[in-house]
Amino acid sequence: MAHAGRTATVSQASPVSPSEVQRLGKEYDNRARVPDHAQIFQRWDTGAARARSTMICYLDREYGSAPGEKLDIFPARKGDGSAMMFIHGGYWRSMDKRDFSFLAPVLVDAGISLIAVNHDLAPLASIEQIVSQMLRASSWLYRHVEQYGMDEERLYVAGHSSGAHLAAMMMAAIWPIYEPDLPKNLFKGGLALSGLYDLRPLVGLANLQNDLRLDEEGALKVSPAYLPPATRAPVFTSVGELESPEFKRQNSLLAQRWKSLVAENLPAPGLNHFTILDALADRDSAIFAGTRRLMKLDR
Repeated sequence: MAHAGRTATVSQASPVSPSEVQRLGKEYDNRARVPDHAQIFQRWDTGAARARSTMICYLDREYGSAPGEKLDIFPARKGDGSAMMFIHGGYWRSMDKRDFSFLAPVLVDAGISLIAVNHDLAPLASIEQIVSQMLRASSWLYRHVEQYGMDEERLYVAGHSSGAHLAAMMMAAIWPIYEPDLPKNLFKGGLALSGLYDLRPLVGLANLQNDLRLDEEGALKVSPAYLPPATRAPVFTSVGELESPEFKRQNSLLAQRWKSLVAENLPAPGLNHFTILDALADRDSAIFAGTRRLMKLDR
């Protein structure tokens, strides 16, 4: 079972009108909302290539047998063994872990090892199958981090956009049901940036449906907002000030549904759906400071 024993329940949604589908399509089209996204991606690519060529890293470690089941490790040589598993965005259908190596320099300098993880992309894999891959990546990480100088008791999960959805799904996983020897609190906290937590609004969106192939029942099954969290570990969220009302609603929804877990919503003034990730790589940002608090590195 994709989410290790969890079943989502919610009342049946009313049919969505064509005008509402059109509105939602615009709200969830982040690249159209950020005209300079190509320049942002190019900046990321330049920083990522520099990080891979200048830092100690272990690339393309396999956590499973599928083509996308690989991860990159950037170990911190100082600190207390804290490690962050980062799941990239791209609506489950695009982007690659290598695109996000630019996060490594600032995190590693702060004593945080970075593990950037890949998954197979839709439509090759369904969202439920991708969730299962993240379960495998997480369990592999728990069993292997000591080999890279990290502490399995200091693991955190973070994600951006669809990656934030997957990070939230990891916080809803009952790990001992997935594999009996895993601890209930495998991750000691989660960071969810600009995430999607109710996938039902994506059903029928023309620019996504060919790849995601979601129906109402399938979308609900993998919507973390309608799954009970399986841990007491804190989750910090954030959404950019310049993001669409739907992404802001998604962020608020998780806080409402997971009141016992969402401990902070980090401010992101002047940031859009993509520049919010730049803030994670900026040691002077509120999001970076919040990450240190989440990981108890501010003491």
